[in-house]
Amino acid sequence: MKAVVVRQGETEPTVIEVDEPTPEPGEALLRTLRVGIDGTDHEVIEGNHGGFPDGDEYQILGHEAVAVVADANGTDLDEGQLVVPTVRRPREDGNEYFERGEPDMAPDGQYVERGIVGAHGYMTELFTSAPRYLVPVPDAFAESGFLVEPISNTEKALEHAHATRSAFEWTPETGLVLGNGPLGLLTLAMLASEPTDFSRTYCLGRRDRPDPTIDIIERLGATYVDSRETPVAAIPDAHEPMDFVYEATGYAKHAFETVHALRSNGVGALLGIPDDWTFEIDGGAFHREIVLQNKALFGSVNSNVRHYEAAIDSLSAFPDWLVDDLITGVHEPAAAPAAFETSDETIKTVVEFDTV
Repeated sequence: MKAVVVRQGETEPTVIEVDEPTPEPGEALLRTLRVGIDGTDHEVIEGNHGGFPDGDEYQILGHEAVAVVADANGTDLDEGQLVVPTVRRPREDGNEYFERGEPDMAPDGQYVERGIVGAHGYMTELFTSAPRYLVPVPDAFAESGFLVEPISNTEKALEHAHATRSAFEWTPETGLVLGNGPLGLLTLAMLASEPTDFSRTYCLGRRDRPDPTIDIIERLGATYVDSRETPVAAIPDAHEPMDFVYEATGYAKHAFETVHALRSNGVGALLGIPDDWTFEIDGGAFHREIVLQNKALFGSVNSNVRHYEAAIDSLSAFPDWLVDDLITGVHEPAAAPAAFETSDETIKTVVEFDTV
C-alpha cells in the first residue's frame, strides 16, 4: 500500500510502498480518507521537530486524519464507522497521564506522537489503533474531519485560558490571533462564533492584498492587522487592548510582545514552537507588567479526547463556506509531494486516500 514518508537524511516527502498493517488483539484496522498538512509536518520533514520511529529509516507522515473502521477486529467499534485518531501514545504501559485521560499533559519523553516523534503517522492507506485513541465523528465529516485535530488544540488552549482566570469574573470581549495560517484561521473562526464571549476579534499576519487569508479574516467579521505596519506591542494603541491573545506564529518575540498587547487581567496562550533565538528584552518591565496588571501567559501543546469532542461541536458550528475556502488543494497519494508545496494562494492542503 502507498504511504507518504520522509526518509532519514532527506528533507522532501516521497511516496513509497509499505506492507499493509495487521491489527493486534484489541486494535482495529482503519481505512484512511483524508490527512491534512500543517506547519508541524513541514518541521518534521525539515528535521527541526520530532524524530523517527526506533529502528526505521523513514517516518510515515501525517497527524491530522479522518478514517473509516475497515475491520473492527473484535473491538466495540462498528465497521464503516467514521473516526478521528488522536496523536499521542504512551511509550510504556501504566503511564499515569494516559490512564487518567490527560496524555496532552505528559512530560516530554513519556510519549510518542503519530507522524511526529517516535511513531508512524496516518498518511497511508491503512493504519491500526486501539479504540481509546479514536474519536467517533458524524458521517458528514468524511471530507472535513481531519480538522478536528487542530481545532482540538485550540479547545484546550481556550479551556486553560479560562482556567487561569477562574478565580475571578472574567468576561473577555476582545481576542487577537497571531498568525493567519490554517490554525490561526480556525482559531479565529472559533473566537468569532456565537458560543464565545468575544465580540471583537483581530488577526495578525504579513500578507499583501489581495490575499485569500485576509478574505477569510474579514468575512469572519474580524480585523486584519499587518504586523509590518502595526507590531504586536502597538496593537493596544492602534486598535484596543486584548483580553485574550492566541500565538500561533512560532516567532519568539511574540511571546513577550503578547504581554504588552493584553488588557489588565488578560491572558496569552503560546502554541507556536520557535527556533533558538537570543535577543534582549527589558525583563524588569516585562515582569512588572505581568504582576501589576494581573496578566497571565501560558504554553499549550496537544490535546485530549475531551478537546476532540468539543472540536466536533466547533467544526459543526462553522459557517458552510469556511471549510471550502480553507482547503485550497486536495491531492491523490501519488501526487502527495505537491501537497507540501507552499505559495501565497495556499492555505490548507490535504492528501485524499479514499472516499466513503
